[in-house]
Amino acid sequence: MTMTLISAASLAERLDAPGVRVFDVRHDLTDHAAGRLAYEAGHIPGARYLDHETELAAARTGANGRHPLPSRAAFGALMAAHGVTPGTLVVAYDASGGMYAAHLWWMLRWLGHGQAAVLDGGWQAWTAAGLPTTAEAAPAATQPMAQAEPGAALAEPVDAQAVLDNIARPSFTVIDARAANRYRGEVEPMDPVAGHIPGALNRPNGENLQADGRFKPAEQLRAEFSALLDGREPASIVHQCGSGITACHNLLSMEVAGLAGSRLYPGSWSEWCSDPSRPVAKGGAAS
Repeated sequence: MTMTLISAASLAERLDAPGVRVFDVRHDLTDHAAGRLAYEAGHIPGARYLDHETELAAARTGANGRHPLPSRAAFGALMAAHGVTPGTLVVAYDASGGMYAAHLWWMLRWLGHGQAAVLDGGWQAWTAAGLPTTAEAAPAATQPMAQAEPGAALAEPVDAQAVLDNIARPSFTVIDARAANRYRGEVEPMDPVAGHIPGALNRPNGENLQADGRFKPAEQLRAEFSALLDGREPASIVHQCGSGITACHNLLSMEVAGLAGSRLYPGSWSEWCSDPSRPVAKGGAAS
């Protein structure tokens, strides 16, 4: 069974156990220094900070999106440098409802690492529970990965060409995780072109959360996604957002709901709209 969420109480019980690595991936897309500053001010004891701009993304070319995936080898080496072994339980957290943590969770599955979970409720749930925090940096890793080579991928990406080919001959359905007004093309604060991929459905990732920032119960997520899928198989779903981050929140939510097997288009809208030959749609959802 795919690991998905872990509660603050459950993580607290395991925090000092061997074979657990916690990563703080707090981030702000409009203020790239904010995450590290937040980490330095206070974090879960033992947590290590990872930067979504410099460590969890490859070099940007202007045509590969705002957060292109690093190579699996480079990402595997990064995890090895932090002492992640094939048996390590990796827990990711943020302060943004889990969207950055879900991205790391997906990347670990793409690497072939199945023991990964997102802290449900993130930093806010941890501090609300009165659990310990520290400003001390985590010690250097002393246990390198036994096997630096990535394992068989447990999650598969889809590239722009496959998405383009799918418009004319549909074999999967794209779900766009951006806010509804961005999906409709009414506003576009991040990328130079407004709109969405033709045929894409819309599920703003914020709809996956309860008012307290934790994920909705599995049964509720299952009902909501099943209504959106309208008979489509989970394995026929490809998730997309602005740059491949918040789409992972929808993908994780489907896994929580027991709707396993959907895929990610990592380049997402920022890659798609960089090529003016790719079609753009505006307005309401497709049926």
